[in-house]
Amino acid sequence: MLIARLIADTDKLETRLKQAGLALASAGMSEGTQAGSRPVNGSKSVMQIRVPKGDMADLRTIVEEHFAPDAALLASASFEPVRLLVSDMDSTMIEQECIDELADFAGLKDKVSAITERAMQGELDFETALRERVGLLAGMPESKIAECLEKRITLVPGARSLVGTLKAMGCRTVLVTGGFHHFADPIAEQLGFDHVIGNRLAVANGKLTGELDGPVVDSGTKLSVLQEERAKLPSSKSIATGDGANDIPMLQAADYGIAYKAKPKAREAASGWIDEGDLTAVLTMLDVPLEKWAE
Repeated sequence: MLIARLIADTDKLETRLKQAGLALASAGMSEGTQAGSRPVNGSKSVMQIRVPKGDMADLRTIVEEHFAPDAALLASASFEPVRLLVSDMDSTMIEQECIDELADFAGLKDKVSAITERAMQGELDFETALRERVGLLAGMPESKIAECLEKRITLVPGARSLVGTLKAMGCRTVLVTGGFHHFADPIAEQLGFDHVIGNRLAVANGKLTGELDGPVVDSGTKLSVLQEERAKLPSSKSIATGDGANDIPMLQAADYGIAYKAKPKAREAASGWIDEGDLTAVLTMLDVPLEKWAE
């Protein structure tokens, strides 16, 4: 049996619950309508749904038909305290794709962002696409990275509260990104992550060479990081957050894999998703009291 926690507008729950309840009942999920709802953050409420058959496909269809586009959902066999967070960075903890913003300084954003989008959709091999984009940045002064970070990169709303709250509970936090340490290190410091894994841009004579320094951090790396970190915390629950195709193995392997405003393939593979709102919805779905950290 799965238990699903659904966050939606309170008005939607009140006005659409009857129709949704009929759909749930016809799919063998009638127990869920007995769980009722409780208020969250004023205009939002959370409802718990029991899914006896464990059929996520039916549940997804019902939620999307009756509560989309602003609903958030997480399903699991049980909900227990988490002790490990492993998260993507670009478009998950920050609102941008850092390589696209960096390319804009070279007048190449349209070309680079098109490659980024196809890679995140799973249409291109991640490493090949990454190396192609990095190659286009050859000759850029390294100093442009700090300028880009200051002027273009912003944190996703709720990111600081999510990481801070989990850390206050004793959770280990790891940022693992297909982006670059030049961005990931200061972002991790701002948010309070314990550890950072990312790609390194090669630099010579103060300029980007168009190459990477060291092995590529890809979907396999993200999965390995999750597995290795979880092995250090036996019997602990893990949560992973991400948005792109290269996050899929990590999202599938975590106890709670949440796709944040994600590409379709990542959203379909995850055990939960957030399409609207901020990252504090993760805490709501895990029934974790929110600590108010400065956003």
